[in-house]
Amino acid sequence: MNSRLPASLTLSFTGFSQRGGCTDHHADGWGMAFFESDASAPGKGVRYFVDKESAATSPIAQMLRNYPIKSHNVIAHVRKATVGEVKLENSHPFVRELWGRYWVFAHNGDLKHFAPALHGSFKPVGNTDSEWAFCWLLQELAKSHAGVPSVDELSRTLAELVPQITRHGSFNFLLSNGQALWAHASTKLCYLVREHPFPEVQLRDEDLKVDLAEFNGPDDRLAIVVTEPLTTNEEWTALVPGALMCFVDGSPREVAQAPSRLEPAPPLSQPLA
Repeated sequence: MNSRLPASLTLSFTGFSQRGGCTDHHADGWGMAFFESDASAPGKGVRYFVDKESAATSPIAQMLRNYPIKSHNVIAHVRKATVGEVKLENSHPFVRELWGRYWVFAHNGDLKHFAPALHGSFKPVGNTDSEWAFCWLLQELAKSHAGVPSVDELSRTLAELVPQITRHGSFNFLLSNGQALWAHASTKLCYLVREHPFPEVQLRDEDLKVDLAEFNGPDDRLAIVVTEPLTTNEEWTALVPGALMCFVDGSPREVAQAPSRLEPAPPLSQPLA
């Protein structure tokens, strides 16, 4: 989620978490990260939860379904393990620091023969292709910019880096540094923007209907990006495979694709798992 004003994700997570072992088979761990702000450090703090249990049954997930944490940027993930064991360190999203800000990343897909040299300060803790890709992205971002770049500059660099990973397989991902939310669709992602006048919505994964106008005002606007639509009565926009989007203040921007100016990552001679 990316929002203009701090917003709670309890409704969406109520439905989304059921895909972690109840309405879907992604039961190999889950996680959720919220960027939080205060007057001295806007969007820099991260409240972070991960669990190797399924999201549908985890007591921590149950707490988050009822505890309204408000944020401008939220990334949540339910995992179906393809590379790496079902362990806490392999649960998404992953968190790292770059340029004095936290970065949060989650990946849905499967990368083959992807393990380029990591020679900076970014190294995987677990053994997933997802965390390796995240570390490489941050390493290359750090090499490309001497200081903190603008959101537009980051978008252009990501547009150059991402194709070097997608040649290794499916790379649907969400990435945020608290200033924006980037989403890349390799195979399947969709999004919607909610703003005034807010509708009544029906969750797809729970028998629950909520009138959003009761909880949102005329200045609220938020975008939600997900693999499959969370509601049955809203118009979700499917991302074209290969599209890279940047969401700021609840509004989507399509990032123009550009030829890579960096050397491609060397392939691994053997798959990770």
